[in-house]
Parts: sequence; structure tokens; C-alpha cells
Amino acid sequence: MTTDSVPAGGDPRRLLSDARTLAQRVRRDQRVTWVALLVLAGVTFVGIPIDWAGMEVHCPADGSPCEFARTGVLIYWPPALLLAYAAVAFCYARVARSRGVGARVLPYAITGIALTVLFTAAWVAARLYFPDHPHRFPEWVLVFDRLITPWGTIGVALLVLARLERNVALLVFTLGYLAVVLVPVDFGWGMHASVRTEWVPQQVINGTVLLLGGIGFALARRRPR
Repeated sequence: MTTDSVPAGGDPRRLLSDARTLAQRVRRDQRVTWVALLVLAGVTFVGIPIDWAGMEVHCPADGSPCEFARTGVLIYWPPALLLAYAAVAFCYARVARSRGVGARVLPYAITGIALTVLFTAAWVAARLYFPDHPHRFPEWVLVFDRLITPWGTIGVALLVLARLERNVALLVFTLGYLAVVLVPVDFGWGMHASVRTEWVPQQVINGTVLLLGGIGFALARRRPR
């Protein structure tokens, strides 16, 4: 990044305008939003076969509802998200150094790690509690449950990144992503899918939204200003 010198004693309003323009340029140069979205999309897609392989399903012979436990989620997602946030922070820092600006990504990485710990603790607690205390919850509880899933916490952490970058486009994208996660898209596939696979289409959609977002931000970054 280069800066233009401003003559001392110039018009104060011109100086203020130039300072704002420089601040905006620095913020743009600090953004590597597409890296974060593509890394998270990759983590989401890789998690699908692992979630499927690690899912435990037990359907009683008497016709009672099937019981299932998504063990693969607890095996894969905690280390995968920790590595993803570390990779995003490393990429941000490296790109920032190459552009001669600072990187404001550490709070995002810390938030992502904290949310990963929270999600893991909540799912372990649920795994220990619910087999002995079956209960049907209202819809608002299920919405909160989706928020503390790995794909839900990804969205919450992205809100922090949007704030750090002062990136309105990322804020709008993240709100749309969270809407998809919290109010799952259902084209009727749940009626024809087994317990083991009924969640797969939604996770594919989550990953696709992140992938398209990453591609979109990358293309916007390359567009001449």
C-alpha cells in the first residue's frame, strides 16, 4: 500500500477527507474475507462424510422412533474448527505483512476458539443428559440448538469479523448465512431420507453458501477500484 503526501497548511476539510480516504484504504487492505469463507466452506464439506460415518443410529424393533447420536460431530468439528481459525489468522497476518498494514484478526480467532469450546461442552453435556431424559422441545429451543452447532457458531464468529473489518457486505452476508442455518431450507427431502442422511442436504447448503460467499468476496477484491 502507498500513501500520498498532503501539504501542511492545506484546507482542513481536504485534510480530513484525505485522512478518511486513507483509513478506508487501510481497512480494505486489511481484509482477506474470502480466505476465511473458503477455509470454513472446506471444513464444512469435509465434515459431511465424517459426520455420516460417525453417526450412531438405533431403531427399536417395536417400531418406536429411532435414536441417534452424531458422534462424528464431536470427533471432527472441534479440532477442525480450531485448525481453521488458526489457518485464517495466519493467512490474515501474512497478507497484512505483505501489504504493510496491521491485521485485526486476533479477536475473531479468539471468538471462534471460545465458541468451539462452548459448542463442544454443550454437545457433550447433551450427549450425557438426553439418553436418560428424553424430551421434546419447542421450536425456539431448537433454533438456539442450531445456533450452538458448529455451522451456527461459524456465523456468530463471522459477525465479529464483520465488526472488526467494518465490512457491511460481510455483515449482510453473515446475517443471510445465519438465516439459512437457523431456519433450515426444506424442500421435502426429510420425508424421503433416513435418519442417517436427512441432515446432509442442509449441511451441503451451508457449505455452498460459504463457498459462494468466498468466491464473491474474492472476485470483488480483484475488481478495479
